[in-house]
Amino acid sequence: MAVGLEEAFGAAGEFGSGQRRLTAFLVLLQVYVACQSMLIVLVGAVPEYHIDQEEIPLSRAELAKHTHFADNFTSIVTEWYLVEQEAYKVSLASSLFFAGLLIGNITFGPLSDKLGRKPVYISGLFFDVVLGYVTAFAPNYDIFAASRFFVGVVNGGMALVSFVLTQEYVGKSFWSLTGSLTNLTFAVGIAVYALLGYCVRDWRYLALVSNTPGVIFLLLSFLLPESPRWLYSQGRMAEAEDVLRYIALGNGKERLNLKLKPSTGALRQDESAPGILNLIKHPVLRWRTILLMYIWYVCSFVYYGLTLNAGELRGNLYLNVALSGLVEVPAFPLCMFFIEKSWSGRRKTMTCFLIFAGFACTFTMFLPTNSGLLLSPTLLALCGKMMVSAAFNIVYIYTSELYPTVLRNAGLGVCSMSCRFGGILAPFVPSMKSLSPSVPFVVFGISGLSAGFLTLLLPETLNKPIAESIEDLQSPKYHVLKSEEASN
Repeated sequence: MAVGLEEAFGAAGEFGSGQRRLTAFLVLLQVYVACQSMLIVLVGAVPEYHIDQEEIPLSRAELAKHTHFADNFTSIVTEWYLVEQEAYKVSLASSLFFAGLLIGNITFGPLSDKLGRKPVYISGLFFDVVLGYVTAFAPNYDIFAASRFFVGVVNGGMALVSFVLTQEYVGKSFWSLTGSLTNLTFAVGIAVYALLGYCVRDWRYLALVSNTPGVIFLLLSFLLPESPRWLYSQGRMAEAEDVLRYIALGNGKERLNLKLKPSTGALRQDESAPGILNLIKHPVLRWRTILLMYIWYVCSFVYYGLTLNAGELRGNLYLNVALSGLVEVPAFPLCMFFIEKSWSGRRKTMTCFLIFAGFACTFTMFLPTNSGLLLSPTLLALCGKMMVSAAFNIVYIYTSELYPTVLRNAGLGVCSMSCRFGGILAPFVPSMKSLSPSVPFVVFGISGLSAGFLTLLLPETLNKPIAESIEDLQSPKYHVLKSEEASN
């Protein structure tokens, strides 16, 4: 007898030993993604230096002749003398990486919805590794900056598709776990990168060491199966059944005699996959996309804003980088506890975390900088960062559940795109301190609060069916989402 996809996952196993191995591999990949994402923090770090003449040299050659750096580490700053009038180039390289992430999120999502998760993921990882080596061997700043842009494109796109794969290999009830583990490992990856930087002080060797694990991940990625959910959404039932049997064998079960019933939205041979325009055409998806884009934007905006406004941590550079990642770790067990409870779920939990982050920003402006440790602006801002990290974790999981399988990557891509705008704009807000020291915190606080309250307009997805196709959104069982929203 033919069964639906969720019933098939129930038979094959929702999170068996084989699925745990697949998930662990893709989750560990986040350490590599974090090293690439945070590369400029240490590779572009500015050591102590002095210029041995009163007037700042105008030419680059004169600047190189009269500038002396401390010897504790090297960076692109020490190699190409990116100080004084050349200092903007470090920030430019960082901005180019974020611009690349923006493009990668836009392009890789729809591509993987059309071509498949596995080929797009492997292609992205291959170019990520190659361009990572170009960064390490860059003979001049221009090639370094260009390589950072293209690394951003493939790194952001590949990371997005790998996240979707971790969700689609397992049963729906484990999506929150795999999503939380992915984001938790990224935070730990920041601390791992700080440790690598502490051990390897030459920036070129650091770039090489950070990039080399990507080669191992690339070779092992060829062993991964295609997403059974994507195959099912494309009407490729035989291939989806084969993958599910492979998963069942990996879980230690005997060969299952599975027969999937066709998805209501499965594609015929002469049809093309739904495109990104379907996010606009369909009324339900259009409304969800607008709300989610703003929420993603605010998560990024407040996250980076709190990082910049928490007050510079004095002391060891490498310890500070590690703390910036580790401060996020407590957010993940909080997420796992609350989002699975029927009285809180995804929607209410994310609302609370965003509102708490907004209040943390707002209250910080009332505290004097010389207040005690327990009431210091830095500690309160770090608590706010933990809260918005938790919201970031939930929004990935929540967004995956709000979009049908045929448009899941496209939806995540569009939302991630708006998220990058938040990251790009956040560094400009501190300059508003010239108006009043409290203005930046008011901006971040209002943003967090507004996104928190707007989250209440979205439906709850805990223990609700996941749409496989656009047609599923018209199905009566999915209308439960809207009726429950109205009753809450």
